[in-house]
Amino acid sequence: MITLKDICLRRGSKLVLDHASATIHPGERVGLVGRNGAGKSSLFALLSGDLHEDSGEWFFPPGWRLAQVAQEMPETDASATDFVLQGDTRLAELRQALQQAEQAGNGMAIAQAHSDLADAGAHDAVARAQTLILGLGFQLAELERPVRSFSGGWRMRLQLARALMCPSDLLLLDEPTNHLDLDALVWLEAWLQRYAGTLIVISHDREFLDAVTTVTLHLEQGRLTRYGGNYSRFEELRAQQLALQQSAYARQQDKIAHLQKFIDRFKAKATKARQAQSRVKALERLEKIAPVLAEAEFSFEFKEPPSLPNPMLTLSDAAFGYRSADGHVTTILQHVNRSVLAGQRIGILGANGQGKSTLVKTIARQMPPLAGRITEGKGLRIGYFAQQELDLLRPGENPLEHMVRLAREMGPTHPMHNPAPSREQDLRNYLGSFNFSGDMVQQPVGSMSGGEKARLVLAMIVWQRPNLLLLDEPTNHLDLVTREALSVALNGFDGTVMLVSHDRALLRSVCDEFWLVGRGAVAPFDGDLDDYQRYLLEESRRLRELARTQAAPAGAAKSTENVAAHAGTSSTNAGFLPETAAPALAPREARRQSAQARQQLAEKTRPIQREIAQIDARLAALAAEKSALEERLTQPLAPADIANCGRRLKECGDEITALEDRWLELSATLEALNAAADTAGVG
Repeated sequence: MITLKDICLRRGSKLVLDHASATIHPGERVGLVGRNGAGKSSLFALLSGDLHEDSGEWFFPPGWRLAQVAQEMPETDASATDFVLQGDTRLAELRQALQQAEQAGNGMAIAQAHSDLADAGAHDAVARAQTLILGLGFQLAELERPVRSFSGGWRMRLQLARALMCPSDLLLLDEPTNHLDLDALVWLEAWLQRYAGTLIVISHDREFLDAVTTVTLHLEQGRLTRYGGNYSRFEELRAQQLALQQSAYARQQDKIAHLQKFIDRFKAKATKARQAQSRVKALERLEKIAPVLAEAEFSFEFKEPPSLPNPMLTLSDAAFGYRSADGHVTTILQHVNRSVLAGQRIGILGANGQGKSTLVKTIARQMPPLAGRITEGKGLRIGYFAQQELDLLRPGENPLEHMVRLAREMGPTHPMHNPAPSREQDLRNYLGSFNFSGDMVQQPVGSMSGGEKARLVLAMIVWQRPNLLLLDEPTNHLDLVTREALSVALNGFDGTVMLVSHDRALLRSVCDEFWLVGRGAVAPFDGDLDDYQRYLLEESRRLRELARTQAAPAGAAKSTENVAAHAGTSSTNAGFLPETAAPALAPREARRQSAQARQQLAEKTRPIQREIAQIDARLAALAAEKSALEERLTQPLAPADIANCGRRLKECGDEITALEDRWLELSATLEALNAAADTAGVG
């Protein structure tokens, strides 16, 4: 196992580990969490041997093999497959040994090398490497492309695949999700859940941590504290501690009361129903994380927009894409007909390269539509967060200069003018509320960290008082507590939100409907994130199987075309394609299709009905147990028995509530399936 005892570690003049101690057992999956700058990456550097402790001692099993993602950008003409294959260092060593044995003509050594290569999996090494590459979002045709030809983000994915290819007893992953979209993220989760070694991961994605970790190490003020459980369990325990320790919790209660007052006042009013529902979400999150937010770097809220046009905007037969410098037009999305209404919370789903950012950039007026119209509501005010913050910021200017320029551009006569004072000292005070204090207001943006740039963009957006927020991966450089602050602020926002993010916790918390961007179209996604995750896994599995069956050497080029062609014909994905008119069917064929539809409906509804029956049985058992416990509590009992009964009674109540919610969800799904079947004439 790995043990650290009274470790002190300095980076320059900063003490990042101060008598830190921890133990990590073989096979454990550890999430390393803490604020940005707390020293998480420094601890990784200590474990990998790149840094040495100033005092204390630590033990690393001498026979363990270590794998981690190299941070440098690879510059090589090697193919993607060969580059990832080189990550298997054991295989490379054995091949070199075989080459030396052959050169020496040593028959025994040659035989041993071949035996060792077989044990090391040389026979399927290429297939394993290509599975990693495809799983992380690359296309079949890109397997033999030179690494140098990919953009920076895709080359970092290859570095990740190379680390996963390396046989290891300890795998260190520092923010592995930063360059991944949601489909690659789901695949990586599944791969890590099967990883047999010890895993230590740094991530600001709470759902990713929940999915792959079973232990949490919290690094705070140079000390390590171990918690059993994933990030959500850590958060619960941590929140309990802070609730007992910090008076800030009481101030958060005032905010909860304010939200509850809004809900009670407007929940029955049709014109305010959506805003009331948003406050319900905010209250649910705030009651859980209020103590955690007491330690956040900053918290903020969006001001009430001066107006809420409805609809916010309308897309009419719009086409989205871009024009290159030589005038060539590349169309990514076309025939888009959608409306964005006041108060909507839309999550935009789709794989990288399908057009999510292009859609958002065009709505944000950063690029013109290629065709059709975008009709904006009167008084529309857009707050845009770009995936690359420097698309909105000027590297040579400091935060104060950004705010002064913004105030000047809006001007006092602007119909949406923010009434807040725009004198320099007021702007300094405003920036201070976003943690830009002292000399930081004069620091050039180009020298700032990603998190600081993100905070500056948020500050500029909030100051403008928008009524439509367009957010393209706003959490890429935010730590966990700052992401929670953003989630609470968005749920308190009265306007409309359109959100692109691979942070599923943020999507679940903020969005109540989804659009799917892909195959040149934008369509509503009829499902939640769990449905989308299942869809991604099924698509990934189907494409890998298709690649394997069509990977004959003589037909490699043709197989690539077939993969692309078949990618649009999956029955799994049929529900997300625009509808087209179907030709009339012969009676026999119509009867056959009707029978097939009935069979498909039965296959979909049978597991739902089975689960409903199981829930009904469990609810009956819990109700009986609850009644028995309540009856028992009326009798004279020992204090320990009273405590046990009370604890079990609460557990029963919590389980009953969860099961009732699930019963309602399943019943609604069943009704929707039956209604759709009735509409289609399936009976």
